[in-house]
Amino acid sequence: MIREALSSATEGLAAMGIEDPRLDAEVLLAAATGWDRAALIADGGAELEPAASRLFGEMVRRRLRREPVAYIVGRRGFRRIELEVDRRVLIPRPETELLVELALERRPATLLDLGTGSGAIALAVADELPDCEIEATDTSPAALEVAMANARRLGLERRVRFAAGSLPPEEDFELILANLPYVAERDWASLQPEVTGWEPREALLSGPDGLDAIRDLIPRVEVGALALEVGEGQAGAVRDLLAAAGFGAIETRNDLAGIERVVLGER
Repeated sequence: MIREALSSATEGLAAMGIEDPRLDAEVLLAAATGWDRAALIADGGAELEPAASRLFGEMVRRRLRREPVAYIVGRRGFRRIELEVDRRVLIPRPETELLVELALERRPATLLDLGTGSGAIALAVADELPDCEIEATDTSPAALEVAMANARRLGLERRVRFAAGSLPPEEDFELILANLPYVAERDWASLQPEVTGWEPREALLSGPDGLDAIRDLIPRVEVGALALEVGEGQAGAVRDLLAAAGFGAIETRNDLAGIERVVLGER
């Protein structure tokens, strides 16, 4: 029965120290059966089809190996859109939505999503700001494949231009949104195994203090506004980098946990 399957999976996941084991079990079972979570809970006495039971068991085994749920089910929600994700790209985080919110506030005519990964930022902005001209770049060809596939699936392929590299030469944007790698090498071992064992290392690590990619980018932005997602405790150093490079009107945005998560400066 559904109730027993959920209970057994929850117990197993909890024994491995996984956070929110019941939630993970429900999400995996919903993916295995094609039911939504509310239906599973409401009809806990229903029998599982053998194929769904086998698929659920395999999904739980993958989760026990600390594979992220988003990779197991192959998708992740981000604002109003759902993105397909796999190990070629980072899993979009809720705090990254701050960058999208900033774009919606400023309503730029042109925008660059630098380090687009799965395409989350660019595609969310395209979905919610239809008059904005958007370009998205990434240095990873594999990540660009994922982003462009998401754009096609969402019907947004004509709204976003994708390009390999980082900052496009001889192009000016009113607003640049950048979710670059910002994990310090010294902090790598302390991250959750879902991150260190599964997500692309090159999209996370950025030198001894985590600021190498940001430090490289800031002097190359000559016009417009630049908004950077940063790690906990990095906002002060990034404000200093922006000020030293001649940016003004520097401000910081906090995430829902109260952490200074986005730093914005203007040329």
